[in-house]
Amino acid sequence: MRHAKSDYPGGVTDHDRPLAERGDREAPLAGEWIRAHTPEVDAVLCSTATRTRQTLARTGIEAPVEYLDELYDAVPGTVIAAINAVSPGVGTLLVVGHEPTTSGLALGLADGDPDAEQLAAEISAKFPTSAIAMLGVEGEWADLEPGGARLLAFHVPR
Repeated sequence: MRHAKSDYPGGVTDHDRPLAERGDREAPLAGEWIRAHTPEVDAVLCSTATRTRQTLARTGIEAPVEYLDELYDAVPGTVIAAINAVSPGVGTLLVVGHEPTTSGLALGLADGDPDAEQLAAEISAKFPTSAIAMLGVEGEWADLEPGGARLLAFHVPR
């Protein structure tokens, strides 16, 4: 999931930017969609940026959270490494991050999924704030690598 719409207050560093009013409205909608379309979230990896932390809080998702500095200003490979470190036995994992990493991660993990061409085209065109790419994986998180997932859904809560 990409964080909800953020604000740009003067004198605030990028890392510390809060959510905008629109983000405050959309994050709960994202949480509703996640609860309606996925099994219960077992764990969350979240960037330490203020807007990602606020997004997660407003989704209402209640699961153990690991806040990781390396998810801020990351590349997809960094996020995959964080996912690979998730404890065995964790089923549904939510990752809350930033663009362009989130779209690159979703597309890279689902690379070669012939059943998801339309969804991949939507993600490639635009991955707006609050957008969610739902991917299916088999096996343990430690084994996840590019091309190792299926793209099941793409949703933009509005």
